[in-house]
Amino acid sequence: MRVLVLGGAGDMGSETVRDLAGSPKVESITIGDLNVQAARKLAVSLKSDKIYVQRVDATSQRSLIAAMKNHDVVAGALGPFYRFERPIAQAALAAEVDYVSICDDHDAVAAVLKLHEQARRNGRRILTGMGWTPGLTNLVARAGYEALDHVDAIRIYWAGSAGDATGLAVLLHTMHIFSGRVVSFQDGRHVEIKAGTGRERVMFPPPLGLVHTFHLGHPEPVTIPHNLPGPRDVLLKGGLAERYLNTLSRLMSAARLTATPGRKQRLGQVMKRLLPLFPIRKERAYSGIRVDVLGSDAHGRARLTYAAVDNMRRLTGIPLSIGAQLLGEGRIEATGVFGPEAAGAVSPAVFFSELADRGIDISARRLVR
Repeated sequence: MRVLVLGGAGDMGSETVRDLAGSPKVESITIGDLNVQAARKLAVSLKSDKIYVQRVDATSQRSLIAAMKNHDVVAGALGPFYRFERPIAQAALAAEVDYVSICDDHDAVAAVLKLHEQARRNGRRILTGMGWTPGLTNLVARAGYEALDHVDAIRIYWAGSAGDATGLAVLLHTMHIFSGRVVSFQDGRHVEIKAGTGRERVMFPPPLGLVHTFHLGHPEPVTIPHNLPGPRDVLLKGGLAERYLNTLSRLMSAARLTATPGRKQRLGQVMKRLLPLFPIRKERAYSGIRVDVLGSDAHGRARLTYAAVDNMRRLTGIPLSIGAQLLGEGRIEATGVFGPEAAGAVSPAVFFSELADRGIDISARRLVR
């Protein structure tokens, strides 16, 4: 298969390129990026004769469509997704190619889901949110959902560290999800909640440990209630291991420093320069997830808890590579626009096996309630 990786020279996309390069099923990989110098440096470092570099301007539909032609799958690691996800999906439809992304902005997912009928009519597959969170979180949620007879609630938590990823897109995403009002699913309906509220202390596997989490703007509450009917609550909370950065993000939002895309972009550039000055505990420079699925089965009430910790680039870039390969192999039956937990999308068992082969383990625990 021939795969185009948009944003392939970035923090997350470069890990996708590395993983694809190690797969005998992948015939060629094109790193599509505006930063051609970084893309060429990555290609040289991987010492693979199946990697090519192409300059792609994601603000130009013509550039996107031209780059997508002659590829079987497009893998999207180009953020911020609130800016790029829908235009890239539209370009994929125009180029008649399947598309998978790590889109992690709730409003971007809501926008691209509106292309579902068009994609379905054309027999195209647009798999949105196939990364760390969303992606890994969605698939462990589905695994828990299928393990119980009845599910009352799905509670999704993530924790990251400023020392685990320093790319501009990650900074812009963090500012975006702490801003304004975000989507949650409570009492059987979608509601909007002020970002950065609902603080909850959550225990993650070491070395992350206890992290303060908040309601933030992520896609899981948008797609999961549609694809996994029954639970009354699908909550998403996340936070940074550096508590002061959570506070700083909330203060910047309150001061409306992140109220527009332009303000986010300018502030993100400043923060990227300042970030090396912030105190970071290197031993906690990891990212992780925890998903609690609450419900019942023949044995009574239960809570299933799934957790994983690794570096953000691996937790994000490797699932994107797996998703691209599943699409290219024709192992995803669903058509249209869908999240990874949708029927006919990604098999949790296949996905977890692929992750384990790459050294990413997911712990599972059952507690009787």
